[in-house]
Amino acid sequence: MISSKRFDILRTILSVLIALAISFGIIFLVSEEPVNAITNLLIGPLKSKRSLGNVVESMIPLIFTGTGVCIMFSANQINLAGEGAFHVGGLFATCIAIKLAAPFISPVTALLCAGLAGAVFTAIPAIMKITTTASELVSSLMINYIALYFGNYMLNNVIGDPDASAASYKLLEVSKLVKIVPGTRIHFGLIIAIGVAVLGYWFLYRTKAGYELRLTGENEEFARYSGINIVKVIIVSQLLGGFVAGLGGGVEMLSPIYSRFTWTSLMGYGWDAIIICTLSKKNPLYTPFAALFLAYLRTGASIMARRTDVTLEIVQITQGIIILLVVAEQFLSKYKHKIIAKEAKAALKDEEVA
Repeated sequence: MISSKRFDILRTILSVLIALAISFGIIFLVSEEPVNAITNLLIGPLKSKRSLGNVVESMIPLIFTGTGVCIMFSANQINLAGEGAFHVGGLFATCIAIKLAAPFISPVTALLCAGLAGAVFTAIPAIMKITTTASELVSSLMINYIALYFGNYMLNNVIGDPDASAASYKLLEVSKLVKIVPGTRIHFGLIIAIGVAVLGYWFLYRTKAGYELRLTGENEEFARYSGINIVKVIIVSQLLGGFVAGLGGGVEMLSPIYSRFTWTSLMGYGWDAIIICTLSKKNPLYTPFAALFLAYLRTGASIMARRTDVTLEIVQITQGIIILLVVAEQFLSKYKHKIIAKEAKAALKDEEVA
């Protein structure tokens, strides 16, 4: 019998290929040098160590937020506060990294505080839903602006450097994450990100708590009648998802990319996480691959925009088409039904022969 997992993988791959084909068609229509543009898009990131490093650097925060959203969405809680959790995670990591000058202790403490800040932040919409039945979709969407303006307040009044424009005091070097690939800005956060994705998969698919979480997401009423504490599941899923997103914000801020906190607007990684979660089918083990694909596509698009007459917006078109096809339940559904019917008939014939 055809497995649901294999079919989902096939459908995702076809969605990506169709989206790329449509994007290539648009490039041929609008560009005077379409072959050169497509070449830069597809293999531009592979042409230099620096470009390839940019791909890996870009995928690190996507793994964190993607894994966090996978955990939250697996419980069927459409909590969009991952964006704000990432922001406050970076903010709290900055506060520790500015003040605590202790090798090893400083980055560990900063990252733990970042994760805890993210957990508390994403728990707020969950608590509101439990206590007031407020929609977590609406409350989490609006609470992201609280994170933004709280960060701006801290930047202007608490951690802002008066000698720098819209920037915090410099982060102490002992708080920074070390580079692991010479000649690039690829840092130790990559190892942490891969570890978080693996642990996220282990939690969801290898523990009792993870099973209860997924069961609640699939059928909340059945889970309740099975004796599962729904309130506990909701809180745990949002705390863990927020912790991972906040940790990602801390890792990003302590990376070699930044020397000061300068986030005066939301970074967008929380919204990107929804794309990662969709592509990975809520499985944290697949988030590194989805993040790599998205980071590679965006890096290639950036190179294409610099070297040819095609703009970055082509990537937004590609992303949109992929998401539409992946979430469309009817896409390839007839094909799946035909395969199931064919396999069922074959099984019946084998039984009659036996």
